[in-house]
Amino acid sequence: MPDVDRRTAPNGLVKPPDLLKFPADGEAAVTAEVGGDTVTAVRAGIVILTEDRWWSGEPKWRNAEEFGFDHAWTYDHLSWRSLADGPWFSALPTLTAAAMVTEVIQLGTFVASPNYRHPVPFMRELITLDDIADGRLLLGLGAGASKGGADDRAMIGEPDWQPRELSDRFAEFVEALDGALTKDNYSFAGTYFEASAARNLPGCVQAPRVPFAIAANGPRSLRLAAKYGQGWITTGRPSDDNEEWWRSVSALSEQFDRALGDADRDPARVRRYLSLDAGPVYSLTSVDTFTDAAQRARKLGFTDIVVHWPRATDPYCGREAVLERIAEEVLAEVQEL
Repeated sequence: MPDVDRRTAPNGLVKPPDLLKFPADGEAAVTAEVGGDTVTAVRAGIVILTEDRWWSGEPKWRNAEEFGFDHAWTYDHLSWRSLADGPWFSALPTLTAAAMVTEVIQLGTFVASPNYRHPVPFMRELITLDDIADGRLLLGLGAGASKGGADDRAMIGEPDWQPRELSDRFAEFVEALDGALTKDNYSFAGTYFEASAARNLPGCVQAPRVPFAIAANGPRSLRLAAKYGQGWITTGRPSDDNEEWWRSVSALSEQFDRALGDADRDPARVRRYLSLDAGPVYSLTSVDTFTDAAQRARKLGFTDIVVHWPRATDPYCGREAVLERIAEEVLAEVQEL
């Protein structure tokens, strides 16, 4: 790679500073805040599915940075829904490769879950990836309660967990992963996960750990996001009606406000990520569709919007020409909302 300032890139983007301000020893984890400053700027991210061989996928990751996106993500599944019969590659190696061909864009899982992961080996993978990415890793985490998560569990013979068990397991996973990433010689004894004097040296580049963006739509997961998250991800409630979907997003945002209040967190200091394509309208259908969705998200208090790279067929069927126009004509304006 060329000898450049690791906090800038040829396209003029500035590498984000350390994202986390964590509590001192003995303080509660719920005081963890993003950067320590009030969140103001809108950031835009894009999901790139792991369905391409690297010779075809690599240009997308480069272009995501060159287009001016703030973060790029990929799904973390063994296969995914309607694409299960096609090619599919692993998330963390893909993100590692993406880190090697980009300079400043943040990279993350959208989202990782405990479905086929244990906190200790996952901790090691994350520390390694954050090191290779020079502190650009974002960790999206979710319970794995969706159909994609159920398919993952079935593939490796995991039990068909009930919703409460999935919530319990996810809460343990987040707690244990937080501990393993922030404490050397970490031990944990839970119902689903255990760790015994787990070593974590040298630790993450982002001290004391990579930021968690926790996916949450239910009361318990919202509380978990308020306690451990430096960010919150939501997909809204499933609906075929666009206005109904936006109303669900608004209601969930209000619920998250209350969860943050109960956790004594400042809502202005936690990033909020909205997956625009979880609704019934694909956000990159047109430039106007994207701009309208971004504006609506901002009015609801979302600091980050996430779209999906257009595909030739559903899901996320669209044209790359529209993505290019968005990058050229309106992306910078949206980031100033």
